[in-house]
Amino acid sequence: MIEQYVLDLQELDEAQVAVVGGKGAQLGGLSRIEGIRVPGGFCVTTDAFRRIMAEAPSIDDRLDQLSRLNPDDREAIRTLSAQIRRTIEGVAVPGDLAAAITGALAQLGEQAAYAVRSSATAEDLPTASFAGQQDTYLNVVGPTAILQHVSRCWASLFTERAVTYRRRNGIDHRAVHMAVVVQQMVFPHAAGILFTADPVTGNRKVATVDAGFGLGEASVSGLVNPDVFKVRHGEVVAKSIAAKQRAVRALPAGGTQEVVIDSQRQEQPALTDAQVMQLVQLGQRIEAHFGRPQDIEWCLVDDGFRIVQSRPITTLFPIPETGDQENHVYVSVGHQQMMTDPMKPLGLSIWQLTAMAPMHEAGGRLFVDVTRRLASPASRAGLLDVMGRGDPLVRNALETVLDRDDFLPSLPDAGPGGPPPGPGGQGGTPTSGASAPIETDPALVAELIERSRASIAALERDIRTKTGPALFDFLLEAFEEHKRVLSDPPNLQAITAGMEATWWLNDKLQEWLGEKNAADTLTLSAPDNVTSEMGLVLLDVADVIRPHPEVVAFLQSVEYVEDEDFLDELAKLAGGTEARDAIETYLDRYGMRCVGEIDITRPRWRERPTTLVPVILDNVRNFEPGAAERHFEQGRQKAQKKEQDVLSRLRALPDGGRKADETKRMIDRVRTFIGYREYPKYGIVSRYFVYKQALLAEAERLVQAGVLPAKEDIFYLTFQELHDVVRSNQVDDQLIQQRKDAFRSYHALTPPRVLTSDGEAVTGAYRRDDVPAGALIGLPVSAGTIEGRARVILDMAEADLEAGDILVTTFTDPSWSPLFVGIAGLVTEVGGLMTHGAVIAREYGLPAVVGVEQATRLIRDGQRIRVHGTDGYVEILP
Repeated sequence: MIEQYVLDLQELDEAQVAVVGGKGAQLGGLSRIEGIRVPGGFCVTTDAFRRIMAEAPSIDDRLDQLSRLNPDDREAIRTLSAQIRRTIEGVAVPGDLAAAITGALAQLGEQAAYAVRSSATAEDLPTASFAGQQDTYLNVVGPTAILQHVSRCWASLFTERAVTYRRRNGIDHRAVHMAVVVQQMVFPHAAGILFTADPVTGNRKVATVDAGFGLGEASVSGLVNPDVFKVRHGEVVAKSIAAKQRAVRALPAGGTQEVVIDSQRQEQPALTDAQVMQLVQLGQRIEAHFGRPQDIEWCLVDDGFRIVQSRPITTLFPIPETGDQENHVYVSVGHQQMMTDPMKPLGLSIWQLTAMAPMHEAGGRLFVDVTRRLASPASRAGLLDVMGRGDPLVRNALETVLDRDDFLPSLPDAGPGGPPPGPGGQGGTPTSGASAPIETDPALVAELIERSRASIAALERDIRTKTGPALFDFLLEAFEEHKRVLSDPPNLQAITAGMEATWWLNDKLQEWLGEKNAADTLTLSAPDNVTSEMGLVLLDVADVIRPHPEVVAFLQSVEYVEDEDFLDELAKLAGGTEARDAIETYLDRYGMRCVGEIDITRPRWRERPTTLVPVILDNVRNFEPGAAERHFEQGRQKAQKKEQDVLSRLRALPDGGRKADETKRMIDRVRTFIGYREYPKYGIVSRYFVYKQALLAEAERLVQAGVLPAKEDIFYLTFQELHDVVRSNQVDDQLIQQRKDAFRSYHALTPPRVLTSDGEAVTGAYRRDDVPAGALIGLPVSAGTIEGRARVILDMAEADLEAGDILVTTFTDPSWSPLFVGIAGLVTEVGGLMTHGAVIAREYGLPAVVGVEQATRLIRDGQRIRVHGTDGYVEILP
């Protein structure tokens, strides 16, 4: 193959990333759009970069060293990357390569001024922009200087920031090559950035223009605050004109210089409104060409705008596809289900197939379309009430959308039958069909639990003989049974009865006794709560292990090693058989659980039992024998005492007999049903593990047949796609790779609680003025005040807790509850009054505040904090 070292920008298009890098390919594409003016130039291709790398054999060893470094070891990365850069800059440019570059310069004008810009093959990509990761040099004059700066651009592939960025995005250093764009300089009156969608809110209908005087470097580098214009529907709807005291200008002999702007000009707009509108129209043309919102660098010269770069905006959350042009409002499922991480395609599709409400996918997350319920006055109040009780930020965000008169259609009232279930869709908050009266009878709960167990046992029995396409037909029927069990009226009535009794007690006891969140104490150690039970039973497991030092030492040795066969090794130790049997018994009952358990593809405890080892060891260290029974009994007595206290205080009030009698009925009701609130989710996850085992057995057959390289590849197919693969014994390897890349990119996105079809992530706010200055506001879900050390833990397997610690994390689903027995308080970024973490915090009597935005960033691990679980805020202590 003949190497091509130089290509004119006019010869390039977006398909040539491997040859000219992301920036070069985008510029080539830009230069082909009618009406878009791109300064002329050429690209030094990746062939030239490979040639230079081959001239420096010591690079190979250093790249090996670099790939082994921890991304957090900044000092080592800094030292090694500097060595690599010096080596590359020290390589003399071979004669034929230098001739190709200087020949291209001669055609454009040797003594003209140029911008020399890096263009890596992993840059300006739809999933990772790499903005600012490599270097750009402006106003470079003369062939010698240009060759020198081309070498610097090659070397800039290994700046410390670029190396760290690649490691964090899982990109191999050897897989990335560097091209260099050499482009004629323009000397603008004004320059800046155009975002064709609002980069802050995500709104695709709002364009944002940043503008300053001189070269755009002044704004990009933060030297000045730019003017900011916002454009919607063809008009400037907002603008902020900054005092632009400085600018960056090009020097005649090359290079750039900061200059002071004349005081009369500093507060003049860098662009007129007409120019802003003209620029936005150009941006719309560019966005249409590339098919996604763009971040565009522009310059204004005497005869109009020049476009010097365009890259995708990678931070925007995707919009669910509807196939229509109507306005829609979506509520996040993940925020109710306490799992805001992205889900893999198989997980998404099985949740959709088993959910009680239609769900839409975007960015690896699920959303429910609430447009009709929000637009109809009859269903709106109920929707807002349920959302507000669950998560006030969701309610406030929906009210924000309602306040915009032009967004929602005006729909007639919904007919009888009420709205469909809430956005959780499974084991979540039902909003209809559940309010019919149900007797306060513990036997009803026992019967519901037995029905669920019998249904799961039948599923386990019947699925054993099913393989191939017949398995998928069977599973589709099983999904219908799954939904039937969940939508069974007594099941919904039991869930609702416990929640409504909780709300009644909180509302009435605050009204009558002036006491906030009284139900939190009244629900302590409620019976039949499978999730709180799960945490207490793990204390019993620790009791079995604690007397055996060899077993404890062995578990400490496997704590940070993913040795999933460690249970077999246990039996060889003194006391190991009892320890193994205790853990196995626990896994038989709870092994289907895991963090993020609504995604069927997540590894279950049964599949990865080492996840539990740190928690077991914490329990061994922090508790005395018999702690589980004592914990439950203390909670029960505390609830009983609270009940007596509340009833006696009520009887002393006017009409106190009636109030006390009503309250007693509600206390009995809440204690009968609130524990069952956790059971449907346990049933769902139990079924999921049965489905998963059957599908993985099918995947193993596909691996044996050579259809798939690894059985986990099925996680990147939807249920229907996997069904097709099993029928045809053929798979699209490229599709699986695309799905893996997309899934990796989704981790960088923050899912919004509420999303509109314009792409706007609507953030709600707490409307409160009753908290101290500087406090972090959230939702009070479990009463009490506690002070202690914050432990910011993002992965349950890395928990290292001591008595009195306060757990701070993004979200807690039921799998986190074994940690709850050893902590003093809880703070989460996501959650509501009836989400699982809140229910278990109340069960265990832990002061808890949820829905604290960015808690894991604002609170540092090890800081002392005070959690106000009754009033809903967190103070960071000095």
